[in-house]
Amino acid sequence: MTLPAETPAATVNVVPARYPWRIVGAAVALFLLAVVAQSVAFNPRWEWSVFARWFFDPVILEGVFQTLQLTVLATLLSILFGGVLAMARLSDSWLLSSLAWGYIWLFRSLPLIVVLIILYNFSYLYDTLSVGIPFTDMTFASYPTINVLGQFATAVVGLTLVQSAYTAEIIRGGFLGVDHGQYEAAAALGLPAWRRTLRIILPQALRTILPAGFNEIISLAKGTAMVYVLAMPELFYTIQMIYNRTQEVIPLLMVGAAWYLVLTSLLSLLQYGVERWLARSQRRSAVDRPARKWAFATPKTQETVNAQLP
Repeated sequence: MTLPAETPAATVNVVPARYPWRIVGAAVALFLLAVVAQSVAFNPRWEWSVFARWFFDPVILEGVFQTLQLTVLATLLSILFGGVLAMARLSDSWLLSSLAWGYIWLFRSLPLIVVLIILYNFSYLYDTLSVGIPFTDMTFASYPTINVLGQFATAVVGLTLVQSAYTAEIIRGGFLGVDHGQYEAAAALGLPAWRRTLRIILPQALRTILPAGFNEIISLAKGTAMVYVLAMPELFYTIQMIYNRTQEVIPLLMVGAAWYLVLTSLLSLLQYGVERWLARSQRRSAVDRPARKWAFATPKTQETVNAQLP
């Protein structure tokens, strides 16, 4: 029997999709960007020469260093305290959960500037700190509060107290995002609760915690400007003092804005690197898992089957 001859395959012309409105939108966006750039770069009232003169001034750099110190210390302390608050919120104890909820409710409701001013006037509100039995006159020890909180300590404590409330909710949301079966599997291993949390649950919750957490850190870096009410020489207060003396308001505000852009950009790069590292570790574990599976379940070849036959 003669087989029919194969017919040549039809030629298919692949035409790429065209998006004319996308090109129009990009052209309009570039045009607007050029207009804004020209108006900013060539307008003499921005006084870019003043900006260049002050940008690397030692006084400004000292303010940047103070802002960086406040951001780092408040971030680390808020992560520690916020983690404790999150664990208390997730606790089965109604007392711990209620106290943590009350703290979070209070400090998410109070403006940061109010907290800073109250802490700075702490010695006016309380002359001494005493340890004793409540509602009695029995006192075991007391300490005068006149030198308890200085400018830097007040700023760190105030930022930590407020930021911990937000950080606690972010961490709690990350833990709630982990499937409940993971908790049951971790408990079945017989590990202590703290080890189950740190070694099994926390690595899975980090994917949810990190984006919102870094967003709060960036907000905290900008929120350090609020400590100007303490007359502390961080970046914003330093710039205020300079332009009050020189009356060069706009270029000095641009100096501050540029340094805040630098700090937040560094934090964004750090976030990108951490998230990429976590994604790479998860991809590597996902690739290795099938390999380990096939190592224990090697398919039988035809020779193996024949050798087993009687």
